[in-house]
Amino acid sequence: MRGGGLHGAPLRGHLAMALFSMLVAGSFPLGAMMANAVSPVAFTALRFLLSGVIIGAAALLTTGLPRLAARAPWRYAVLGSLFAAYFVLMFEGLKTAAPVSAAAVFTLTPVLSAGFGFLLLRQVTTSRIALALAIGAAGALWIIFRADWQAMFGFRVGRGEAVYFAGCVAHALYTPMVRKLNRGEHPLVFTFGMIVAGTAVTTLWGWGAIRATDWTALPGIVWVTLLYTSVFASAVTFVLLQYATLRLPASKVMAYTYLVPAWVILWEVALGQPSPPALVMAGVALTVLALALLMKEERTG
Repeated sequence: MRGGGLHGAPLRGHLAMALFSMLVAGSFPLGAMMANAVSPVAFTALRFLLSGVIIGAAALLTTGLPRLAARAPWRYAVLGSLFAAYFVLMFEGLKTAAPVSAAAVFTLTPVLSAGFGFLLLRQVTTSRIALALAIGAAGALWIIFRADWQAMFGFRVGRGEAVYFAGCVAHALYTPMVRKLNRGEHPLVFTFGMIVAGTAVTTLWGWGAIRATDWTALPGIVWVTLLYTSVFASAVTFVLLQYATLRLPASKVMAYTYLVPAWVILWEVALGQPSPPALVMAGVALTVLALALLMKEERTG
């Protein structure tokens, strides 16, 4: 497709990622509220299991699960391991990192993804996309630090941020790997295979923690977070991400992470946290500008 308009598959990919960013943002405040109440790997294993049931049922009721989808099962093991690592390390990091600091780390993902996209798929980031990434990063940081220059320049990377950064590397690698490993499978079917593999990986990885967890004694916020992350921040976002990565370059897909800080602010306000300063809206404007640049259809051929 050529030209300046945004139509068809690319448009649907962009809309999928806008919804993706909103749903992902909810994981940060909720995750921080429950991170110290349960083992991250035990929580992630149960989360993957519930998401797999939901996605599997949806696939059976719609596209079905064709036998051809089971070819080269190592593909699902690779993808499931990457996403499992991301989620486990996210909740491990949120034990000590504040949601805003974690969101700051998350904004590094688009640049990492663009690099992996070049290495794996030879996707070249144009000067316009590079500019959009830079503008989006500036806007996201402005939002994250709530328009406070001193807070921005005084940022210190703690253990939680470092742990979560490792998870973000896995997330960034996952995006181009979906496109590289998909062999024409429907996004729903491909997602199901990845979740099954992710469930197996986290169950084996965290079997000791799973057995040691007193599931009946966990506080209510754990179950609220589990429900939200399993249905919306796992099952739904898995499909959205798979759908978008088959229609957009990796750098564009992950650029939507720049919307996450803005959504996090809205989530925190909805959960009773104070509203950010009015100057923060300048950062929101920058992220919107970045997305406007990214939505312009690049030439392909």
